[in-house]
Amino acid sequence: MAVDEAKLNALVGRIVEEFGAIANAPLVVLGDRLGLFRKMAGAGPMDAEAVSEASGVRLRYAQEWLNAMAASGYVDYDAQTDRYRLSDEAAMVFVDEDSPAFLAGGFEVLGALYQDLDKVQRAFTTGTGLGWHEHHPMLFSGTERFFRAGYNTHLVPEWIPALDGVDAKLRKGARVADVGCGFGASTIVMAQAYPASRFVGFDYHPQSVETARRRAAEAGVADRVEFKVAGAKDYPGNDYDMVAFFDCLHDMGDPVGAGRHVRETLAPEGAWMLVEPFAGDSVAENLNPVGRVYYAASTMVCTPCSLSQEVGLGLGAQAGERRLRKVVQEAGFAHFRRATQTPFNMVFEARA
Repeated sequence: MAVDEAKLNALVGRIVEEFGAIANAPLVVLGDRLGLFRKMAGAGPMDAEAVSEASGVRLRYAQEWLNAMAASGYVDYDAQTDRYRLSDEAAMVFVDEDSPAFLAGGFEVLGALYQDLDKVQRAFTTGTGLGWHEHHPMLFSGTERFFRAGYNTHLVPEWIPALDGVDAKLRKGARVADVGCGFGASTIVMAQAYPASRFVGFDYHPQSVETARRRAAEAGVADRVEFKVAGAKDYPGNDYDMVAFFDCLHDMGDPVGAGRHVRETLAPEGAWMLVEPFAGDSVAENLNPVGRVYYAASTMVCTPCSLSQEVGLGLGAQAGERRLRKVVQEAGFAHFRRATQTPFNMVFEARA
């Protein structure tokens, strides 16, 4: 066997970097939970004792956590003063949940993946699936926090206006169904922006629906939002002016069946808004940092979720526009287009 030493050393070096990233993921979750990032935000340079006092974390743990964050480049360290600083940019990533760059929730998702490793291993060898509801609760909160940043930033200013005439309808007063709503982040964002409209969020997961109801009350939109336990193929109602699926169609076992139900429940001039993870149509197009994240999440979460349901199409989180178009057309929609996109999402509009 001929070994290219340069290639071997490069791979080993990369794996060492991966070890560091993976090992620091739970420390980011701890920093988020314990308020370490939050106490450092805007505070300027702080020594370990100051961080310990501000956060209530014992000094020795604060010291080691700070050193780990500095080694990762998440926290700045000044060797001359032995002080640490959370930059404004880092605060956008780790603290400000309204920031378009907020990513702390993604680290919660990583934690859930390890919690569910044995379950996914069984699915790999038996060919069975693993339902969304069977995952560790960190997946539910982490997913909501990860995607909420994009919804806060793009949904009302960019995504809805990119749909033909939908923004005007919502401003006048429309009926909207948000299917697969989870904790209700997308539903609540829309309800805050369009007070004349009425919104119903549907999810098959009762615990998520309970959380969504609580969040709506806290946001002051419970007068125009309701959340119900229902699946994508049997949610109630009709004559919706818009039905929205946010980052969930690829998780469904029978996305064609779900699409047919959407068509049945839309008003004659209604629109199906379909938001999916950004992906190209070929594997080669998706071999990039974003595709890497989505392929991993798809292997551990999205594909097993689909395979746990009837039909079990298993689209995966990197389905791409071509496969999504085929699903939508088989569901009976004649018109399908990509309305807009971000580095993380593609937004499609479908009409009968």
